[in-house]
Amino acid sequence: MRRKPVQSHAIASIGFDAATNQLEIEYIGGDVYVYFAVPASVHQTLMESDSVGRFVNEHIKPHYAWQDGE
Repeated sequence: MRRKPVQSHAIASIGFDAATNQLEIEYIGGDVYVYFAVPASVHQTLMESDSVGRFVNEHIKPHYAWQDGE
């Protein structure tokens, strides 16, 4: 999955696979997590958010299953 760099103190890049609704987040420290069943609309809102890190903490982590991506 190709990730795009984002402006964030905590997150380096974000990728999204619309075919599987998987969201991939690379954190500044290098850890990568994959979140499952994320709607495309949530990904779009995340990418447009003023604070990517806050959006992930409030709207992604508490609501979607995840696993280490690498």
